[in-house]
Amino acid sequence: MQANEKYYVDLVKNLCKLPNETEWLEFKVNNFEKDMIGEDISALSNSATICEKEKAYMIWGVDDKTHKIVGTDFNPKSFKIGNEELENWLLRLLNPRIDFSFIEVFFNHLKVVILEIPSSNTRPTSFKNIEYVRVGSYKKKLNDFPEKERKLWLSFEKKPYELRIVSENFTAAQITELLDCAYYYTLNNMPLPSSRAEIIYNMIDEDFIVEMDNGNYAITNMGALLFAKDLNDFPSLKRKVIRVIKYKGNGKTNAIREQIFLKGYAIQFESITDYIMSLLPQGEEIDGGLREDHVMFPRNAVREMLGNIIIHQDLTTHGDGPMMEIFDTKIEASNPGSLLVEIDRIIDTVPHSRNENMASFLRRIGVCEERGSGFDRIEEGMSELKIPATKVETGDNFTRTKLYWYGDLSEWTKEDRIRTCYYYTCYCYVNDIEVSNTTLRERFGVSNNQKSLISKIISQSIQAGYLKLQDEKAAVKMRRYVPYWA
Repeated sequence: MQANEKYYVDLVKNLCKLPNETEWLEFKVNNFEKDMIGEDISALSNSATICEKEKAYMIWGVDDKTHKIVGTDFNPKSFKIGNEELENWLLRLLNPRIDFSFIEVFFNHLKVVILEIPSSNTRPTSFKNIEYVRVGSYKKKLNDFPEKERKLWLSFEKKPYELRIVSENFTAAQITELLDCAYYYTLNNMPLPSSRAEIIYNMIDEDFIVEMDNGNYAITNMGALLFAKDLNDFPSLKRKVIRVIKYKGNGKTNAIREQIFLKGYAIQFESITDYIMSLLPQGEEIDGGLREDHVMFPRNAVREMLGNIIIHQDLTTHGDGPMMEIFDTKIEASNPGSLLVEIDRIIDTVPHSRNENMASFLRRIGVCEERGSGFDRIEEGMSELKIPATKVETGDNFTRTKLYWYGDLSEWTKEDRIRTCYYYTCYCYVNDIEVSNTTLRERFGVSNNQKSLISKIISQSIQAGYLKLQDEKAAVKMRRYVPYWA
């Protein structure tokens, strides 16, 4: 018996064990009237979505009362409506044209025909422009049941890309071959269970895998992206691997090293961070006559940038995945998908994430910040080294974060100074720290005799509309500053 045939034999056996037909399962023997099939496809497809099932089934050759296999005379391949084959006729009248399929298997010479129907995805499935749904074991018009219709539309919004199936029909043993389940327990500081059954239970509980109707398992996008031993095993996710590129100079014409990380994000996050830190340029500092080397960018800022491009990427795009690029005096982190908040509000806005399920797990294991996107943590790191605040760029299908290093404030551009003044003021505001000329001198790393330089930067930031006085009537020495939105 071939693997594909065995899958459907096991599927029928498992479905026959159910005590009753369900809203996503229909048994028949020899009733194969064409319109009935089309209407049932619509009803079963929509009901599968409501029931949070990936697929629905109509099976001929099984008694709907006893669930015994009795065989069928139905032959979908030879069934024609006029000169048109049944399958083409159904596709033409279904909207959208879902990818259903007829499969034949035999049980002791008794033929069973399985109609495998995908759940509706972005809108209800209709037949001849009418949408149907199952109510118990009965087929009804969807618009006669507004509560079902409302639940169906909510279901379209509820299932994120992370939790959709990327690959299916694996045994428990194959799951542990494809996913590094043991590392899940390492990350959570938990002992590895003694039984595979308990491992599978935990993987299901985390939504990394889903139990299928034939007793095997399917892997979700999230499960593969976080714990795949090799993302090449999942063709649709190949472009989501993390790339790190090192360039000579500050342009992209001379790439001297490129590394692609093929394991899941959770498995390799720390090793990717280590790798990036090893490629960062070293600065020199003279202290007491001794020359000391130091890394130009803080590790916590690099970690947050890496975490951001993972959890904020648009997984539905088919272009490049998350990427870190390292230059002589800057780092760029980019991901597909536009920024979900205004650039000016990246530090104070309530966090938004495209991939909240994945983000929640990564927060739990300490990869990214619990309360936000981590830009405040990046600002902390940049502040400690007295280098410019993060620069963020976004468009219709990308987000790019940049960190710059300069040896002295005199090298900063006007834009760098205003951006840093504004973001640090935002950081202080959300952390209940008053911002004065002295506060900003500390941020920019200048001495007390450079008050006038900081006053100029503050004035430029106010003129640009980013800062305002907390109290317009305050004396010069008592002036405090807040973001424009405060």
